[in-house]
Amino acid sequence: VQLVESGGGLVQPGGSLRLSCTASGSTFGTDFITWYRQAPGKGCEQVAAIKITTGSARYADSVNGRFAASKDDSKSTVYLQMNSLNLDDTAVYHCAGPYTSNKCGSQGTQVTVSS
Repeated sequence: VQLVESGGGLVQPGGSLRLSCTASGSTFGTDFITWYRQAPGKGCEQVAAIKITTGSARYADSVNGRFAASKDDSKSTVYLQMNSLNLDDTAVYHCAGPYTSNKCGSQGTQVTVSS
């Protein structure tokens, strides 16, 4: 199953964005989908993970309370609602299943937080 990210853009500090991760098939084909991000010159960082069967999610400390992951089974899509964005959230955001070797290897979607 291929996952494709979308929804990034330019936003001011304090703003919000919602990212989407859509599976190419009719199902997600995995138990977990994880959001990662990679800022310029930095490594691949796990941001949030959502369990497909229950919708429960866990978050990195850096985004806990500001980001929320959700899913829409009918659209085979996982979302990442990002609120109270700050400059440190600027990165390319990727989604991946647990068996993807290069977690930040997809095209991803660019999120730029700038005033």
